[in-house]
Amino acid sequence: MNLEQLFSQYKEETIHGRYIALDSIEPLLQKLNTNNQLQIIGKSVLGKSIYSYEIGEGKTKIFLWSQMHGNESTTTKALIDFLNVLHSGSELAQQLLNAFTFFSIPMLNPDGATLYTRENANKVDLNRDSQDLTQPESKLLREAFESFVPDYCFNLHDQRTIFGVSDTGKPATLSFLAPSYNEEREINESRLKAINLIASINDVLQEYLPNQIGRFDDSFNINCIGDTFQYLGVPTLLFEAGHFANDYEREETRKYVFMALISSFTILCENDIVSNGIKKYLNISQNKVVFYDFIYKNIKINYDGIEIITNFASQYKEELIENQICFNAYISQIGDLENYFGHFEYDAKGALYKDDLDNIPKLNQKADFYLDNNIKFVNGMIKI
Repeated sequence: MNLEQLFSQYKEETIHGRYIALDSIEPLLQKLNTNNQLQIIGKSVLGKSIYSYEIGEGKTKIFLWSQMHGNESTTTKALIDFLNVLHSGSELAQQLLNAFTFFSIPMLNPDGATLYTRENANKVDLNRDSQDLTQPESKLLREAFESFVPDYCFNLHDQRTIFGVSDTGKPATLSFLAPSYNEEREINESRLKAINLIASINDVLQEYLPNQIGRFDDSFNINCIGDTFQYLGVPTLLFEAGHFANDYEREETRKYVFMALISSFTILCENDIVSNGIKKYLNISQNKVVFYDFIYKNIKINYDGIEIITNFASQYKEELIENQICFNAYISQIGDLENYFGHFEYDAKGALYKDDLDNIPKLNQKADFYLDNNIKFVNGMIKI
């Protein structure tokens, strides 16, 4: 199967970029609602509809949810692309629909999606509310889980650009986790199923995304929904969509999430799962915080007549301005930055730093500056 071609064929072209709110996907869900597959299962804090989409007649039940964090939209795009496949009438669609019943919640946190925040409208992180269930969105997710009784859970998220694949200097474009079910991080039958499936998915994706797949930290937190569902005995897979070079809109990453979903279900359908994937799973390099968006090396700074050579880094803040996500770069670290990488790196070779303020880089200052070699930086990037 050519996964690249499949993605091109079924990519939903009407949605793109990072800002995906409910009104972006509602028309698409309505269009896919040809046989009452779409239901409103409840309302958010601010009264927005929370939809489920159920399709398939197969024995194995798959539960997927996306945008639990409102500013994590990449997997929502990929999930819509995947639903397009299921709705296509193709041979692949029929194979999957005969094998599985899919129950998805494409946007669990529509209020957070509109505001482009991690939390819901009550400023609660839904992924820390799986025990207390204080929020309507958390309760809906738990009720759907209990009524659907899934065989596998897919917990779909985004991760920040700071994560790399260990110390390789490669960004963690996708990361996976079979969450722990107890403090000791032991492996029981349920967790092993998730581990074996992730190991199999990784085997497929390495062909398309070599050395850019990470393994997320498996510290146990019963308040996290994936840990709770694993604790309750259902194999659960965490997907984390990360950074691909020059892809801040996450359209390339979207493709790899789609590939991972298709791979997951074709592997399960064809029973092509590795039999003991623990070693393969543990050989997936762990995520590590090793990246900044920008690193500037060997910068000369004049501190009251004393010149030093140093490095500094800047990081984008994703800011919602007039319904557009603006990537605004701010200085975030100053120092040697040993063992860190930049998605963009510039070696000033001793050029003198200047700006329109004090001619000294300061934390949380906008990354607008210039060097005495006539190089100007605006919003972190060289302005040509």
